[in-house]
Amino acid sequence: MYVKSIETLKRHSVLLGIFISVSLLFIATRVYPGGSLFDKNSVGFDWSKNFISNLFAPKAINGADNPAQIWANAGMIFLSVSFAIFFIKFSKKIPVRSAANIIQYVGAGGMFFTFLIVTPLHDSMVTLASTLFLLSLFYITVFILKSKLHLFKFLCIICLLIFYYTLYLYGSGSYAFLPIMQKVTFGSTVILVLGLEYFTQKEDFEHLKPAQPKK
Repeated sequence: MYVKSIETLKRHSVLLGIFISVSLLFIATRVYPGGSLFDKNSVGFDWSKNFISNLFAPKAINGADNPAQIWANAGMIFLSVSFAIFFIKFSKKIPVRSAANIIQYVGAGGMFFTFLIVTPLHDSMVTLASTLFLLSLFYITVFILKSKLHLFKFLCIICLLIFYYTLYLYGSGSYAFLPIMQKVTFGSTVILVLGLEYFTQKEDFEHLKPAQPKK
């Protein structure tokens, strides 16, 4: 019974970690005192005006102590670990070792920098973490496009486009629509990761295995 429970936990570790992460981040939004880039005197967390990063500071934008920080930081720990596990597990489905290594080491390793987004290094960590994540997702998308997983072909491309557009808004300083796109990016990424975790198999990519040299 104990062994079976451990196996079940391993099998659903990505889902469980993301569920805990989202729950903690949601709690953080509920206890955030207030203030946003658009209105420093606003009350509470406005999903269309506040950034998730507002939850990470010891002080809210309105100047009050921020009890959301501990919840948000814990949520990011679970999110980073969950995504790292996903990249490690997904890489084992890819028959091309060089690509599998990039997905595993760049994807999972990049999650360390994703967590560091909660620190004062936020801006530089967003750039670095996003670059590593998108590189890993690009490699995954290439193999998905070579498979018969037609729905995931669409989902991967849409997720990449949403992510790139959000980064464009961030880099260009177009903040009016950015808070909303940040949540859309987060949601689409979570959906894609869980979809790839549960609805793809090693067999989906077996035909891409490099031919063995003749002896």
